Order: sequence, then C-alpha cells, then structure tokens
Amino acid sequence: MTATAGAPEESTFHRSFTLSITKALGDQLAADLAKLTRTPLTRTSIGQLSERPGVYQLYLHGDFVYVGKAEKSLPRRLRQHLKKISGRLGIAPSDMTFSCLYVAEDFSALAPEQLLINHHKDLGEIPWNNNGFGNRDPGRQRDHTALKPTHFDALYPIDLDRPVEDLVAGETNLRDLLETLKKALPYNIRYAKSGDLGSTTFVVTDEDLSLDTLLIRISAAASSGWQITALGGYVVMYEDNPTEYASASRYYRGGQMVQGVPRLATEDEAPEDNGSPAATES
Repeated sequence: MTATAGAPEESTFHRSFTLSITKALGDQLAADLAKLTRTPLTRTSIGQLSERPGVYQLYLHGDFVYVGKAEKSLPRRLRQHLKKISGRLGIAPSDMTFSCLYVAEDFSALAPEQLLINHHKDLGEIPWNNNGFGNRDPGRQRDHTALKPTHFDALYPIDLDRPVEDLVAGETNLRDLLETLKKALPYNIRYAKSGDLGSTTFVVTDEDLSLDTLLIRISAAASSGWQITALGGYVVMYEDNPTEYASASRYYRGGQMVQGVPRLATEDEAPEDNGSPAATES
C-alpha cells in the first residue's frame, strides 16, 4: 500500500482504529425502540406517559415516518403532533401510532434524535424529517414560499371546513376573536397587531361555525385593506389586499372567499426552509 506523505505506513500488523461511539449509541437506541410495541397516537395513550424527556418514532399506517425528541416532556410533544394531525386533510390521528424511550436529561447533549436520524438514514429515507412536519411557524418572510411536493403542508393541507371549537356567542372585537382562534385551532393563525382590529366590533351569532365561514365574516367586518390568506399549513391576516401567495389555497377579501391555486416548487427553486432543522420545534 502507498503511505500518505508525513504519515506512518499501515500494514498487516499495524493500522489505525476508529471507534464510532455515536453510531453505536444510535444503533442501540434504534434497537431498543424496535423492541417496543406501537400504540395509537391518542390522548389516552399519551396520558399514560411520564413527564420526562425522550425520543420517539411515529408511524403512518404502520410505516415509519418520523423521529423526534422531547427535551422536557414526551407527552407534551406528542400532544402537539396529535393536535397538528387532527387539523389536516388526507390524514387522521387514527392513522398514526408511536413508540418512545425516556432518556436521561444529561444524555440530551449527545443529540439522541440526531443519532436515530443518522441510523435510519443509513437504511433509507425518513419521510417526515426535513419535510416541514416538526416545524414552527416559519415567519412572515417565508409566507410567499412555494412548497416542495413532498412538504408536509403540501401533502396534508389544513382543513378549513372543520368546526371552530370554543366559540362563544356574543359581542367581541376582531383582535380578541383572532386570539381565541389561535388557541382553538390545530394550526396557527398569524395576524398583524397593528391596524383597527381591536376597535372593530364583531358579533358571534352561531357557535357552530366552520373556520371558512368565520373567516368570510371576519373579512367582511375588517376594513378593505385587510386580507386573510389560508396557506398550506397556517393562516395569515395582513393589510395587504390584494396580494398573491404561492401556496395559498383560499383568500378572504371583503366578505368573499376566493379560491387559490397552490403552486409547488420545482427542484431548481426548492427553498432551503421546507424542513430546515432551524425551524424545528423542541
């Protein structure tokens, strides 16, 4: 064999040894998870877990789709996923199962989630990691982004026709109503805090309204400059009427709903944040 310049030549009786501790840990985590049964992603199952940190795996129709971590509470993290999936088209919580492992807090420095991701990537792709499933609201600067065809929000867009929970009949104002929606909806609604929302009266006449109907009425009550836009994974409301968004499915302007046509990103223009770890929830 040919020696590298400045390095001792290796032979049949001496050579370098590399110990991949992180790979061994990832393999052990995956092996321990594989020994567990999978349980439905329900409030009942989640309620049986301890409030401890750990790692978990999600399965869709029995197929492995996601590796995640909870730095403080596995139940809280899994409830976030349950809520998110419950507000989507084309998927339901009943399609999902999970398994999980508690890990010591000091083990989190070794990034057990990433160890599992590396393990599974060696075996093949993980469909929901780096496709936007675990992401927070990416912020207004990304609202105009066209989504990849494999992005979670493109595959399973938000359900705008579901009834809104916790509506109370009576008089309120648009800002308070939007705050109620932020708490009640299984997906985010973001709106500008400026403008006349706090001084605009709104009367909730029916407690059994779909979000679509409610957004039509909100847009009618708001001044003409406001536009509500339903994107793939969330809803935004700004004084930018009319403005087009690449991934918009519906627009609400002046008491009217206008159907949008979401455009998917091509490979050449696929944005970096379609599943960026920097936007991932912890």
